[in-house]
Amino acid sequence: MPKASLISIASYVPEKILTNFDFEKMVDTSDEWIVKRTGIEQRHIATTEITSDLGTKAAELAIKRSGLEKSQIDAVICATISPDHLCMPSTACKIASNLGLNFGITAFDISAACTGFIYLLELANSLIVSGAKKNVLIIGAEKLSSIVDYTDRSTCILFGDGAGAAVISASEENEIIDIHTASDGRQAELLITPGCGSAFPASDETLKNRLNFIHMSGNEVFKIAVQTLSKSVIEILHANKMQSEDIDFFIPHQANIRIIDAVKNRLNFTDEQCVLTVAKYGNTSSASIPMAINDAYEDGRIKNGSVLLLDAFGGGFTWGSAILKFGGRNFSDLL
Repeated sequence: MPKASLISIASYVPEKILTNFDFEKMVDTSDEWIVKRTGIEQRHIATTEITSDLGTKAAELAIKRSGLEKSQIDAVICATISPDHLCMPSTACKIASNLGLNFGITAFDISAACTGFIYLLELANSLIVSGAKKNVLIIGAEKLSSIVDYTDRSTCILFGDGAGAAVISASEENEIIDIHTASDGRQAELLITPGCGSAFPASDETLKNRLNFIHMSGNEVFKIAVQTLSKSVIEILHANKMQSEDIDFFIPHQANIRIIDAVKNRLNFTDEQCVLTVAKYGNTSSASIPMAINDAYEDGRIKNGSVLLLDAFGGGFTWGSAILKFGGRNFSDLL
């Protein structure tokens, strides 16, 4: 049975930066309050680009770094909650087209909010282990600025735009060790974009009530996230007879420094093990984990064979963890 390996990583962020000081002019908030409560200092915002543009740029680089020809990619899967179009076509189809993969390739989107990338890993891993595919391009891409209410100070400060991509390929070494994904839809309304689907179709009323934007009950989500993430990591480590010291890098979803710190401390990860990018990108939902992996990779920290533990929690609720060895070439070897 073939094994699957993550053989490349890449990311892309749009040029424009929105700082906490910019927000001081927009809503009743302060840089000090935002940093203290979230750890976020700035976020990148797409102006003319749309989600598929961000995803295409990350994907282009991921394919290049993989050493594969584009013709060897046999599936494109995109995780997003801010697709180019509601319903159809999928953002993955548009990215595949942008990349010139117009030869009848499998392409589709998934919606698992901030856990999107871990869900993508599980899908890609399953496709490769089953023998159905050999090289799967996975992309987490978000233009969250298109669904953020910039009059709601509790949510608008949190989110940014960006994309991360990876190629998962059949390989006998540096394999994906384990992936756990889960969901619980009973408290879906605590983190939701209520409008413009079949529940509240687009209408003057829907727009007037701002139902087309992200709505979040922050305190409740915080409590559930910390408990769920800690439990998820404990379970996957236990299932694989591993301890926190067996992990080279702990890469959590970058939502909030207080959530990350709470989980890190419960699980005894050191500062050196923990990858943090929340300060410069904010919460980029499905793009957050691949963007964080890429930052540590381009810094020269993550190398071929590094053991990574990924952990995420998002709307749905969805959550998941993954343990894998990095199968790509060292960044210094690409230069």
